[in-house]
Parts: sequence; structure tokens; C-alpha cells
Amino acid sequence: MAPTPRRTTRPTARRGAAAALAAALLTTTLPSAAAAPGRAPVAAAPAAAADLSTGGVSAPVPELDWQPCGPGLEPFLCARAEVPEDYDRPQGPTSSIALTKLPASDPAGRIGTLFTNPGGPGGSGVDFVQQAAQVAYSPEVRARFDVLGFDPRGVARSTPATCFRTAQAEEDFLLGLPPTAFPVTEAEVAPYLGANARLSTRCGVTAGERLDSSSTANVARDMDLLRQAVGDEGLTYAGYSYGSVLGATYAALFPTRARALFIDGTLDPAAWVGDPSGRDPLSVGVRTGQGVAASQTFAELLRLCAEAGPGSCLLASLGDPADVAEQALTGLRAEPLVVPVPGAEPVVLDYATTVASLFPLLYSPTTFPLADQLLAEVAVLQQVTTTGATRERALVRAGEVLGALAGAGLLAPAGAAPAPGARVGEEYASLGGNLASLCAETARPGRRSAYAAIAAAQEDVAPHFGPYRAWVGLQCEGLGAEDPDAYLGPWEQETPVPVLVAGTRFDPATAYAFTAPYAASFPDGRLLTVEGVGHTTLGVSSCADALVTRYLVDVEAPPSGTVCDQDVPAFPPPAPGAGARALLAADGAVAREALTRTAVLTG
Repeated sequence: MAPTPRRTTRPTARRGAAAALAAALLTTTLPSAAAAPGRAPVAAAPAAAADLSTGGVSAPVPELDWQPCGPGLEPFLCARAEVPEDYDRPQGPTSSIALTKLPASDPAGRIGTLFTNPGGPGGSGVDFVQQAAQVAYSPEVRARFDVLGFDPRGVARSTPATCFRTAQAEEDFLLGLPPTAFPVTEAEVAPYLGANARLSTRCGVTAGERLDSSSTANVARDMDLLRQAVGDEGLTYAGYSYGSVLGATYAALFPTRARALFIDGTLDPAAWVGDPSGRDPLSVGVRTGQGVAASQTFAELLRLCAEAGPGSCLLASLGDPADVAEQALTGLRAEPLVVPVPGAEPVVLDYATTVASLFPLLYSPTTFPLADQLLAEVAVLQQVTTTGATRERALVRAGEVLGALAGAGLLAPAGAAPAPGARVGEEYASLGGNLASLCAETARPGRRSAYAAIAAAQEDVAPHFGPYRAWVGLQCEGLGAEDPDAYLGPWEQETPVPVLVAGTRFDPATAYAFTAPYAASFPDGRLLTVEGVGHTTLGVSSCADALVTRYLVDVEAPPSGTVCDQDVPAFPPPAPGAGARALLAADGAVAREALTRTAVLTG
């Protein structure tokens, strides 16, 4: 079937959703744990907001009834807003948007509301604010602004795009997924594609209508309604990761309505949407450069490890970190490790699971030591083949490491056999929320069978991580989710205010290479670089934090090209008496000899 031309304006009819979905997600969200706020009903005010979008649509401005969020969330207020499900029918059915805010600590000096988006797509803005706002923003920002987060349409506590009848049915399905984080061998491809096809059927049936209205453009239109609802003349916005696509879309739709836009960790919006025809020979995972960015960040981790030396980095105690890591990953391709985990089933640590687990550990310099420890444990277990105390100690420590990673949500799940599910039953936070904007607007190859070749071609371009991230977008194939109200460009901006665009030099999820072009798309875009590692600049540079504070409060942006250093070391000096580290270093003496012999034999 020929691809349907894609549009940048609203047609009169919306395409129906078909069925097909897959397991890999973009995952550019800032990591956070879940927390459930209280829900307060919100009525829509009769007043209308003129010129809601470039198409001239108007819609009722929500009236926000802020209420306490509940026990344990005393500093925060919660509300709900009703927005049009379809902006072509602004008086028609509505979607419910969940909001939370941390009120300004200095009400008398309050400037307005700081809107935030933590990325994803599918990241919960409610979770981000409730879990991170009190530390992510300086006291001055928190004094002068209400810090607001909202779950975008389709996500979490907002009207969710649910893929199963119940949350339990979805959990059961995911637990039954094939035991690979992504296909590595040819034999793994068909089961992986089959599981995703079955999953797509569930999501297409239960979430099709909601997915069809979940483009970033509609989220931007929602955000402009919310801006009016809180009484701000201009939008003050901090967007991270995928939040950069939301920021670019808002600026394109509403170029004169921004007071200040701070963008941290950029995706190229043109690469995100791809070919406007709807078909693109590359997956969105390849277009957005995640594989290359992650491989570069991993190489920097290994360089910093070698620089820190054996006292701070375990891989360095086993030899050259780059050589040890490569041998460990190569060894896992040939033979997975079975590692007992305290209080849980043993973990089969294979190549795909290890690569997928390393990816989020590259998000912060504070988790680099965990990546180091994971690979060092693998290296020791591969080389210490005795059944004595040395191997037993290594197994116990490896199990503790894997247990900690799993408990923190940093161990990639294996995981899908079909589970029964019919129409939407309960409303719950579903993986459909991650698919909402991803599948509603991004172009794709058009065939599931194309992804194996796309992934294989990435091995030389971006070792290890390129093939893993190349599968992103597979979940959209055949789903039919496409929002005709999506904005697909152009991306040359007209926003007159200074726009501050920040990025770390080595970001695994949003390639630094996109940062300067993103800033240059604005008439007065200012580039801020943090010389460091990790996903976004949040919490790693006091220099950058001070500049961001000044920008948000006074709309005074630093000169473009400003560079700040990172304060947080990736491999801090070892604490006195670090027992487990010393033990592994001792075990490593045996492993190092074996690694050296292996290197000689393999050239």
C-alpha cells in the first residue's frame, strides 16, 4: 500500500489506528521513580482562548482547582485539566491532563509558572516535579516560580493510552517476552518480531483513538491552554531530552508566546519526525543518533576509567579498560553467564541484556562506577573458572550488583507471550504512553523485516549500542497511529526572545552534535556546553546551574558558546577500606593473567 502523504495542517478526517507495536522504546526520559498524586476534578471554564494554534482553532481554557496531593506530598498541589481530545473539534470530547506544582516559596516575588517536561516520550511530568523539583532547581528559581509538571496526553495519570484490559494483563505479557533485550543472532529476530506483532494487536485495539491524537503538536497545544489557565502572559519552559521536541514544536506553533525557553539535551526535531511522507529508510532510533552518542559516551567512560587508575576504577585493575570491556562483551556473545541474585531467581546475563543495562548507566557520572563494576564482575567471572572461594565470592558480588541494578530499574528486563486482553477496562499507566508521541508523528521504514538489516549496519558505525538503539521505532510499524494534527516542520524558528540551549559533551541519549544546530534554528539561540558526561546538564555543574537560574529569572542568557565544567567526578577517589573493591582487585590478579593470555591468542 502506498504511504499516505503527511500534513502540517489539520485535515477533516483522522486515520484509524491499525494493530502493531514492538518492545524497544526511545527512553530519553530523565530517570525517576513512580509516585501517585491525589486527583482533583477540574471543570472547563466557558471562556475561550483565541487562536489556539496556527490553524486558528479556539478552545475553552481549563479552570484549575488546585488541591493537596495527599500524604507524603505535602509541599505539592495537584489538579486536573480537561482539554480537547481533537483540536479539530474543540467543543467535542476531552482528554484529562494531570498536573502538579511546587508553589513559589516567595509568593510576593513570584514571576509566574515554570513549565517542565522530563522527556521520554512518555515521561511523567508529575513524577519529575514531585521527585526532583526541590533539588533540580536553585532556591532562587523555586522562590520566584511555581514549578509545574504535567503528564502529557496518553501518559500515566492523564487519560492514558492503555494497551491491555488491565495493568496486570500488561505486566503478565511483558514478563513473558522473549528472553532478549534486542535480537543479536539471526535466530532471535523472528521471535522478537512476532512478540512485538502480538503486542501491537493489543495496543491497536485498546489505544488506537488515543494514540491518534497524541502528537507533540497536541501536547504543545495543551501546554498553551495550561499557560493561559495559570494566568501567564508568556510561557516559561524547561524541557529535557524529548522535551526539546516539545519546545521546538511549541515555538513553531506559538512563536510569540514564549517568555523563556530552556532546552537541555536536544533531539533534532527534523530527524525525529523524519521524511514527511511517513516513510523513511532509517528507524527513528538511528536518525536521532542514540547509538553513536552512547558508543561515544561509553568510550569516554573507559578513557576516564584508565585515567582514574586501579584505585578508582575496577576495569583498570584488570588491564586496559577498553580491552577488558571489549573482551567481556565479546565473551558474553559466545556464552552468557548465570548469576545467582539474593532473594530472586538467577539472572542469565547475556550480551543483549548487558548492553541494554549499560545504556542507562551512561546517563549520569554517578552511575559510571556501576557500569564499571558490572563489566568488571563479568570479566572476572569469565576468567576465574575454578569452583573455589574466589569464584564463589565473585558470584556473590555479581549477584549483589545485579540485584541492586534490578531494584533501581537499571537492569534491562528480559522479556512476551500473548496474554488475554480485550477492550480497555481499567485506566492505568501503560507502555502505550511511551508510544503516544513516538508513533503519532515519526516516519518509519514501513516493514518490520527491515529492522534487522538496519541494526546490523550500525555495528561498525556505533559498536554495541548502535544495533541496540536501531530497533527503536519498530513498535510503531503497522500500528496505524498517526495524528493528522501533528506538526512536521519547517523548523526554522521565529521566537524573538533569547533561547538557552544546553548539552553535555558526552550525552548517550541526545547527541551533543545536535545541540549547536538546535540553538542556531532560533534567531537568538544561545549555546551552553558542559564539558562532561551524562544525559542533560541537570545537577552536574554549579556553573551551568547559575547561568540557568539567571536566564529563567531575568531572561538573561549567557553568550553563545559559553562552556562550563562538570563538578561531579565520574570515578571519585576510593573510600578508605572499600572491602568489595579490594576483594575484586585481588581476584582480578588471577583474571588479569587470563585476560592477557586471551589477548595474545586473539591478537
